[in-house]
Amino acid sequence: MKRITIDPITRLEGHGKIEIFLDEEGNVANAYLQIPELRGFEQFSVGRPAEEMPRITNRICGVCPEAHHMAGTKALDALFHVEPPSVTKKIREMFYEAFYCTDHAVHFYALGGPDFVLGPDSDPAKRNILGVIHAVGVDIGKQVIQHRKRNHEVIQWLGGRGIHPVAGLPGGWSVAVTEEVRKDIEQIARDNIAFGEFSLKLFDDVVLANKAYVDLIVSDTFTHQTYSMGMVDENNHTNFYDGKIRVVDPEGNEFAKYDAKDYADHIAERVEPWSYLKFPYLKNVGWNGFTDGMDSGVYTCTPLSRLNAADGLATPKAQEHYERMYETLGAEKVDGRYQPVHHRLATHWARLIEMLYAAERMLELATDPEITDPNVRAKITETPTEGVGCVEAPRGTLTHHYKTDENGILTKVNLVVGTTNNNAPIAMSIKKAAQGLITKGTEVTEGLLNTVEMAFRNYDPCMSCATHSLPGQMPLEVVIRDAEGTELSRGSQYTD
Repeated sequence: MKRITIDPITRLEGHGKIEIFLDEEGNVANAYLQIPELRGFEQFSVGRPAEEMPRITNRICGVCPEAHHMAGTKALDALFHVEPPSVTKKIREMFYEAFYCTDHAVHFYALGGPDFVLGPDSDPAKRNILGVIHAVGVDIGKQVIQHRKRNHEVIQWLGGRGIHPVAGLPGGWSVAVTEEVRKDIEQIARDNIAFGEFSLKLFDDVVLANKAYVDLIVSDTFTHQTYSMGMVDENNHTNFYDGKIRVVDPEGNEFAKYDAKDYADHIAERVEPWSYLKFPYLKNVGWNGFTDGMDSGVYTCTPLSRLNAADGLATPKAQEHYERMYETLGAEKVDGRYQPVHHRLATHWARLIEMLYAAERMLELATDPEITDPNVRAKITETPTEGVGCVEAPRGTLTHHYKTDENGILTKVNLVVGTTNNNAPIAMSIKKAAQGLITKGTEVTEGLLNTVEMAFRNYDPCMSCATHSLPGQMPLEVVIRDAEGTELSRGSQYTD
């Protein structure tokens, strides 16, 4: 059996490789995404004071520390049984929308975008952010940089630091918003809206206007029929900061809707010997392998799945683009809501729509009369016990679950990260892409293998966040090869 290895895979957060195995005919028999890194935050956090968690867990990732900081802070609210003031929730959400604006821009322009702006077969030396800027113009590159810069200023103003925020407190926030800062944030939000509309226009001009790209998006090679997960508000509109977790089946019917604290009643986790990442699945459907369909417990939680799980968006401009995307991709309306879109590469389009929503929501919060209320902390009066905090990270639903003793010292920590949620569908997408693109007689070029990589890039995976393990035996395989690549020896544990 012939093996094709893509190592390292590129334009993601973290590290990984893809192993593709061909049968005797030259068709793909199987393909695996292997994640070799392990980071044990769940284990070494035990024994520490719980209030340190928002500052510890945001070190998991330098790309999305704000997501871990916010999930950890919300977990502390529940752990200490304290309800934050209304203004605190609004400041946290405004901070979080600034994070969404900058994070989604990173993926479109630097990670996923080069495949579309330059083409999957383009020179790999140019298929990067610099190549994108060269293709679309320096002025557009400057806009991207300015967009990132101004939103990181908001993150620093409100979060206390530009990369690893420190402002989150149980029942509170350490920074109140002054009128001067509020005015600055209002203008930044308006600029973000303009940038969001500009980015969607660029998507129209570069991607939707190219028939080859549209055909790739809607092709069966990049399509999966799975359940979709996302956080929604009381009107079943997408919300990144707070709400209930909603799951819809492949046909768009509501399958579950639950509070974050009840996640363990709905989500189970399993391990496979070829990866350090856990594989969550819907407990009330069951694990039936890496398969599509109603009987498979596999689900996704991505920008696209969040839109699939919702009935719409709560801001006007984003809602217009939401409707346009579903109409363009042929989704039918049933009982007033669109049926899910299962074309995985459409996640890039959904990501830009979410970026526009975040900008509009940020403006709503910046112009809320309550946002400058200085009373941003509630008193803690109860003994800590157990708490779950949940937000929508850009890469998917993020859950932090802490347990402590009566002194607030952590006794158990569980993190279910966005990319971990998506681990099974990512594995399925890579295999299906490889099988659709590599068949008997196919010339395997660098561009073709990059197109296989596009199957995971649309999920915007963050392996740094996701590499946690279930307690107990850790599967490990070590292969030693000589300079020519010949295998000299192999050692393994718990891989049978």
